[in-house]
Amino acid sequence: MSDTTQQTKVTYLKDFDGVRGIAALMVMVYHFFFNYINSPKGSFMYYIAKASMFGQTGVTLFFVLSGFLITRILLNTKKQDNYFQTFYVRRVLRIFPLYYLFLIIFFFVNPLINGNQIISADKQWYYWVYLQNFAITFNWDNAGPIHYWSLAVEEHFYLFWPIIVCFVDTKHLSKIIYLIICFAIVMRYILFSNGYEVFYFTFTTMDALAIGSLLAIQERNEIKSGKMFPNKFILLFFSTLIPLFFLWFIVSGKSMLWLQVFKFLLISVVYYSLLGCLLVSNKNGVIKKILCSKPLQYTGKISYGLYVYHILCFQYFSCVQTKYIIVNFIGSFSLAYIVSGLSYRLFESKFLVLKKHFEYKN
Repeated sequence: MSDTTQQTKVTYLKDFDGVRGIAALMVMVYHFFFNYINSPKGSFMYYIAKASMFGQTGVTLFFVLSGFLITRILLNTKKQDNYFQTFYVRRVLRIFPLYYLFLIIFFFVNPLINGNQIISADKQWYYWVYLQNFAITFNWDNAGPIHYWSLAVEEHFYLFWPIIVCFVDTKHLSKIIYLIICFAIVMRYILFSNGYEVFYFTFTTMDALAIGSLLAIQERNEIKSGKMFPNKFILLFFSTLIPLFFLWFIVSGKSMLWLQVFKFLLISVVYYSLLGCLLVSNKNGVIKKILCSKPLQYTGKISYGLYVYHILCFQYFSCVQTKYIIVNFIGSFSLAYIVSGLSYRLFESKFLVLKKHFEYKN
């Protein structure tokens, strides 16, 4: 490798934990109000449900954020002897325990509680090997927690991206990212043209992770040297947000080919510009103070659990729901927070503490 980039200390971005918490809340809001989307047109709940649909893009925010945070770590550790071992072990300790615990709960414990039949192994095995998004996209006979599709996309990213970062010179890495973005656009065109869903597949959603990675490269090369200014991100944010809102409220749901091909890229760029603004903004600004507040920091801390557990928690609370939507909303979210908090403290933390044995060398 001819990479001449100097290794620097990876600074901890506390405010980005708050962003992770917001992304989790966006997805939860979307799933809570999804059942109200068929409310009478023109009613208050119809517009609330319509607005909550934007929460679905919280997954894209997760992708952009993950691409950024993971890539900035990889760029700063690629010269180390324990680069691959440390990265993959730390990822396994963070992801696998909760991932497989919930699969056990979903496939075996939940049916016993509800008196339902356990899903056959030939339908659930995709979820055990992170191929559920392939099965969902190509309509293979499968059954499981459908929101797990995004975890498969991220896991596929974790498999190949560290290898590319390690063996490609940093100054050429941006070219790879642009190729990934173009490839994702082409794949969306091909799949949608042939009648397949493009929302869940790895190769049609990986441009969001790539765009986040691009921000990590820019942080290293431009932001730290003072060559990048907030105005660039602000201009990009508004120039993409305006057409995005137009698409969302005017032509959303019409399954237009060009919309399916380009809307994910547009959403990713919006979140890329938002994270960029956050990177170069004043450290003592109001936005950063909000993101660093205790509620959002805690939400970010348990965001993985919130994402994994929330749908099941919503389903269980629906058994005691009232006619008051606000009560159901508070109750459902409270249950998700309680379960996720307990999971983090009593289960996930037992594995996370092991990460101290797999630190990157100085």
